Amino acid sequence: MAERTSSGLLTMMLEPTPAVAMTLPAEVREKLAELELELSEGDITQKGYEKKRGKLLAPYIPQIQGVDPSLQIDNRIQASSQAVLPGSKHNKSRAANTRDERFRSDLHTEAVQAALAKYKERKMPMPSKRRSVLVQSSVEACTPPDTSSASEDEGSLRRQGRLATSTPYQGHSHPAVEHWFNRVIQGSSTSSSASSTSSHPGGRIVTNTSAHAALNANAAATALADLMAHTQLDNHSAPPDVTGLSERSSVHAERSQVASVRGVSRNYNHQTSVMETADGCEWRSEGSLTLIDGVPVNSRVSNKIQQLLNTLKRPKRPPLREFFVDDFEELLDVQQPDPNQPKPEGQQMSPLEGESLGVVTNWPPSLPAALQRWGTTQPKSPCLTALDNAGKPVYTLTYGKLWTRSQKLAYTLLNKLSSRNEPLLMPGDRVALVFPNNDPVMFMVAFYGCLLAELVPVPIEVPLTRKDAGSQQIGFLLGSCGVTLALTTDACQKGLPKAQTGEVATFKGWPRLLWFVTDGKHVVKPPKDWHPPVREASNDIAYIEYKTSKEGSTMGITVSHSAMLAHCHSLTQACGYTEAETITNVLDFKREAGLWHGVLTSVMNRMHVISIPYSLMKVNPLSWIQKVHTYKARVAVVKSRDMHWSLLAQRDQRDISLGSLRMLVVADGANPWSISSCDAFLNVFQARGLRPEVICPCASSSEAMTVAIRRPPEMGVPPPGKAVLSMGGLSHGVIRVDTEEKLSVLTVQDVGQAMPGAMVCVVRVEGTPYLCQTDEVGEICVSSGSTGVAYYGLPGMTKNVFETVPVTSSGIPISDRPFTRTSLLGFVGPDSLVFIVGKMDGLMVVSGRRHNADDVVATALAVEPMKFVYRGRIAVFSVSVLHDERIVVVAEQRPDASEEDSFQWMSRVLQAIDSIHQVGVYCLALVPANTLPKAPLGGIHISETKQRFLEGALHPCNVLMCPHTCVTNLPKPRQKQPEVGPASMIVGNLVAGKRIAQACGRDVGQLEDNDQFLYIQDVLQWRAQATPDHPLFLVLNAKGTVASTASCLQLHKRAERVAAALMGRLNTGDHVALVYPPGIDLIATFYGCLYAGCVPVTVRPPHPQNLATTLPTVKMIVEVSKSVCILTTQAIMKLLKSKEAAAAVDVKSWPMVLDTDDLPRKKSPQMYKPPTPEMLAYLDFSVSTTGILAGVKMSHAATSALCRSIKLQCELYPSRQIAICLDPYCGLGFALWCLCSVYAGHQSILVPPLELESNASLWLAAVSQYKVRVTFCSYSVMEMCTKGLGSQTEALRLRNVNLSCVRTCMVVAEERPRIALTQSFSKIFKDLGLSPRAVSTTFGCRVNVAICLQGTAGPDPTTVYVDMRALRHDRVRLVERGSPHSLPLMESGKILPGVKVIIANTETKGPLGDSHLGEVWVSSPHNATGYYTVYGEEALHADHFNTKLSFGDTQTVWARTGYLGFLRRTELTDASGERHDALYVVGSLDETLELRGMRYHPIDIETSVIRSHKSIAECAVFTWTNLLVVVVELEGSEQEALDLVALVTNVVLEEHYLIVGVVVVVDPGVIPINSRGEKQRMHLRDGFLADQLDPIYVAYNM
Repeated sequence: MAERTSSGLLTMMLEPTPAVAMTLPAEVREKLAELELELSEGDITQKGYEKKRGKLLAPYIPQIQGVDPSLQIDNRIQASSQAVLPGSKHNKSRAANTRDERFRSDLHTEAVQAALAKYKERKMPMPSKRRSVLVQSSVEACTPPDTSSASEDEGSLRRQGRLATSTPYQGHSHPAVEHWFNRVIQGSSTSSSASSTSSHPGGRIVTNTSAHAALNANAAATALADLMAHTQLDNHSAPPDVTGLSERSSVHAERSQVASVRGVSRNYNHQTSVMETADGCEWRSEGSLTLIDGVPVNSRVSNKIQQLLNTLKRPKRPPLREFFVDDFEELLDVQQPDPNQPKPEGQQMSPLEGESLGVVTNWPPSLPAALQRWGTTQPKSPCLTALDNAGKPVYTLTYGKLWTRSQKLAYTLLNKLSSRNEPLLMPGDRVALVFPNNDPVMFMVAFYGCLLAELVPVPIEVPLTRKDAGSQQIGFLLGSCGVTLALTTDACQKGLPKAQTGEVATFKGWPRLLWFVTDGKHVVKPPKDWHPPVREASNDIAYIEYKTSKEGSTMGITVSHSAMLAHCHSLTQACGYTEAETITNVLDFKREAGLWHGVLTSVMNRMHVISIPYSLMKVNPLSWIQKVHTYKARVAVVKSRDMHWSLLAQRDQRDISLGSLRMLVVADGANPWSISSCDAFLNVFQARGLRPEVICPCASSSEAMTVAIRRPPEMGVPPPGKAVLSMGGLSHGVIRVDTEEKLSVLTVQDVGQAMPGAMVCVVRVEGTPYLCQTDEVGEICVSSGSTGVAYYGLPGMTKNVFETVPVTSSGIPISDRPFTRTSLLGFVGPDSLVFIVGKMDGLMVVSGRRHNADDVVATALAVEPMKFVYRGRIAVFSVSVLHDERIVVVAEQRPDASEEDSFQWMSRVLQAIDSIHQVGVYCLALVPANTLPKAPLGGIHISETKQRFLEGALHPCNVLMCPHTCVTNLPKPRQKQPEVGPASMIVGNLVAGKRIAQACGRDVGQLEDNDQFLYIQDVLQWRAQATPDHPLFLVLNAKGTVASTASCLQLHKRAERVAAALMGRLNTGDHVALVYPPGIDLIATFYGCLYAGCVPVTVRPPHPQNLATTLPTVKMIVEVSKSVCILTTQAIMKLLKSKEAAAAVDVKSWPMVLDTDDLPRKKSPQMYKPPTPEMLAYLDFSVSTTGILAGVKMSHAATSALCRSIKLQCELYPSRQIAICLDPYCGLGFALWCLCSVYAGHQSILVPPLELESNASLWLAAVSQYKVRVTFCSYSVMEMCTKGLGSQTEALRLRNVNLSCVRTCMVVAEERPRIALTQSFSKIFKDLGLSPRAVSTTFGCRVNVAICLQGTAGPDPTTVYVDMRALRHDRVRLVERGSPHSLPLMESGKILPGVKVIIANTETKGPLGDSHLGEVWVSSPHNATGYYTVYGEEALHADHFNTKLSFGDTQTVWARTGYLGFLRRTELTDASGERHDALYVVGSLDETLELRGMRYHPIDIETSVIRSHKSIAECAVFTWTNLLVVVVELEGSEQEALDLVALVTNVVLEEHYLIVGVVVVVDPGVIPINSRGEKQRMHLRDGFLADQLDPIYVAYNM
């Protein structure tokens, strides 16, 4: 665990000085060790620990009592400073138990607790899961922590940093290193470590920290440096209010300037943290005063004038920029490097040479030769002992047995396996070795058998299931290596997944393999005259070791015979291995250190290996220690995990001794947290004979094999070293011995010296491999004869890694030998000791700073360790979102942890990582126990976890996303310039040669015979006389049969009956609500009302299964429209007055209800004739997408004009048939259903959309059957067809459904055309003959129900691609198809005859130029005359219906549609021969979201979100207190709900540069949709705020 050091007064007082430590009796030492363990386990609190520890130590520290603490500290400092100065008196000997207090193993936890203490308890909204109550906590701005007084105890002290090696520095081989290490130690005031504390022996402590005002709206994002009492913080402004929509306030964050105190240099490294709160205020923590109110404007205006003049001179300039200051290309903030960040200052490092390889006289010429020697001369000598899960030795393989069994296998492989009489294997072929971890004997025989047969073994893991983590990649490796044969054991072969045939199943991505069982009965004894070829080690491949990269791809590293031999040689020399030593091996014997020590080098030296399987370690973590004791093993090879496990289990074991060990090889000693395991282990087992100096950490990598190893003590090597490094420095790649931030430090131990015969250097991580400076962290490279040779079959990567040529700063190669990159990050310290601070695989570069995944894991674990999550089950990785790496932490939650506890733990982890690493965590997810993909021997398969996270397949049970804190590179919020008036806009446009954007449909032209009628009811009467039997309407039912029909006369007669029924009861001008299902009744009663002089209001009937939500809408329309009577059917009448209805509304307050089912055949006395065409004909009520119920008034003149325009556009005549699948209650749907047939005389085939629910093909079958040329539908109908019939086109073709007759199929809509839907509809039904040009859309709105409609003549609708980023700035920028951020927009159909359209600026009301975004204004004879509202708020909306331009054509009266769009003149010509003007609708103004000063259309964000995961069925977005809320419908299992949170956040950041505030996951069907298939986002918002959605999960991204 990476240590962070924190020290308080108490611990300093109690820490025994080295001198005291020596005198403590053994039992006290043991008790202390137990205490430490209890604390690290969380069995005892910090307070209790200190108390008990104080008691134990009190008798041994007499001098502490009653002394003035300040004096002690001074003494202590003098003592410790002297202790490290060269030539000091203390610490000459390599004392056994001197453990400097900075390296205490529990320090990390303490540091984290200290960091967390800085955060006041902040309330974060808990994510809510289903059935939990959503607490409406207002999102208050968090106040920055109190920083005005000294935040730590007054006595707390800055540590001076040093590299603590326990001996004086003498005779360095590196003058350069010595130079900077010594400089730090002596604490000179010009120290390069940016220290603000310099303490000389006997000198005073001077501390200065500049007050770093991190005014951050979310909890001081930077751990505030300790402020001394005198540095006051002047905070002149309250934190920003996130809830209100306040204006941009200007904020002056001042830092009290403490320039330098008593001559100490002030190199305080501060980062400018710019935090943008939701309403766009910026908080800067930096010295300069930041004025955010906006740029001084005057200069800009003169520039504009200059630009105008230039344009006049050269008219062919590109069009003028809009009048905004922001740059056109929205630029992401690129984080500028902090000028004060530490930079390396040492000299260039010189390559480090290991000692030379000693010459051994009788060293065998190759590994098989060594096996042959021992197998024949020492056949009884034990080679390998295998244990079972109880720890009992099962079998001991002797060298004789290994030799004979390997020979048998080699002979069998070469001679007894054949296919088609050809031998299956030739020397040099690759063979997979698939052996379980508990069978080392069979593995060893197979490995050496392959070597003897000159085959290349490729050891891999046993595939347990068909979907193992990373298994596909292993298959890819086997395929690329050309493996055809796999060797395995009988037991293992039986356990593999089988196919139906009984053969081993083929795993996903694997080549076809022949499985060969190597047990005795399958191998043959070779004839007497056959001998395996035992040759000298060559450069041919000996074996291939697999390795998984950071991205999850698996590579095979080839190791040659000579490298294998050289590596054995150098390990033997470095570890001082002697013949017949006993060694226990806990590691995986298939690869890396387990293979090198336990299979290869052991045979070289005839050693006896006790192999401890992983399965035994899980049952009994002490097994390896017991075996060391039993077998008196001299060497043990372990990982720090094994040491940690044995600590947890050691309490009851008193009688084991580790005295026999001369070397405890810690294979992952390069891992930063191995040091704490080593320390804690030593602490406990020193009492059992473990000598401190036998702990030998080593560093290795698959590519370079062993890189460095600490030598056993008998070799007379320099003592081990430890370094306490500043994490801040490390994140900039610089080594700074920590003096400043005692919280964020990393304690690392050395991994010894370079291997014999190797040359080591450190090179820059990125770019050309320049040598690093001595105080710089880089990648360690090794050049020796004992490294891997290549990645099999990957020459490019091989060149990169195995053939690196390090160069000096002047570009000269340092050696003619190539170097191998080890993927280890580190540096070379004093005494030529190698230090590792991280691995390339775990490197995360976040805004230019490097962080190590293992360090972040360590910090997470130190927060209440092991209470909520499992220790070894945390994965940390980075994902790339919005051009930077973002840190993700995933942990397995213990089953007993409650929601609240876990959430608390998560928020504390975020704070701890923030404090200690100064980096924000993007996402923290907890998954249920045992669900993370496992690596073969325990541990987590990181790349697979990352893959699952990105695919949304992790299924977490808790998620916390913090994009607000860690996404700092968002573009600047947009600021509009108020100065520019509309006049200069128009001048600008004219100068730029832009035409004003206006367009009109063709002239209405001369009147035809029925056009002299001003009233639609007159047309019906005329038709009833002229063509009484001409069929007008035909209604189909779900079966596709005709439910009812009406001819001109029949319709007229039915209307007369209704009129007769009304005339006696109602007055002229009364409003009548028509509540009918779609059908002829509705049409007849409509005309009946007109005959009687009443004003009809069509209302959708309530849904009998859903009265609670549908009936109140009916009631509301009836009330708002002031209807005095309801006409309906008997069935609905019963429903309106039923008991169920009474539960939803007050049924007593219904007006008079008449059913029209059995009206008497009475003729009304006389028809009502309206006095003027401007009289009200009908009211059209509709619920807008924003959830507002709006009724518009349609006059008789407007009604006739509407019909005439549609008739002309669609060329409708009595001989035509059109099919309509729309709701007949409002807008264009109503006009087409009830009005147009009567006006134009064509026959309408009416298909009620509800019938499609039981028969999806009804509409298309009708179109085909009646050979309809023109048809209308809604988006919901189109969606039903694409979803319901997508896979059934074959069946439809067999039923003779043919759509080739269709010339135009128009989708009736009041929104931007849904291109994706219309295109997929066209694609699916192309097979049925639908022309790809047929599908188009219409556009209407409340002020004018039909503005555009494709019709039958005129050019096809065009599609343009616009830049989505420009749209946010209210600009249109046309781009090519497929360019990034492009958004396709389809023209909304042709503008109807008699309609004029202009684009106006929403604020100035001035006209805009071609291809400029503005509000669509419309002028036409069929505009509605106004809103009909009961509250009489006409004044509010008057300008919607009669508004005039502020300049230009100021006479025409326009209606404002409330939609943003633009006009663009195309190259096409329309019917009149003019160039065609296309209208593109972008979206409703009411719906748009204003975020960060930009305008977003919800549909764009929703489209991105729906694309992000296959289980998202639908999505809707809205804003709430300036937070973006995304609601997604989950079509899948509920365990996927939390996967969506991160994916949704990622995609919205990537594509829209917005941070999602709340993600709500709901069931399918929760997002309300109106009859036109439009989302009712405001209804949804109300439902969310009233907590009526019953969400599966609500995540607050804080």
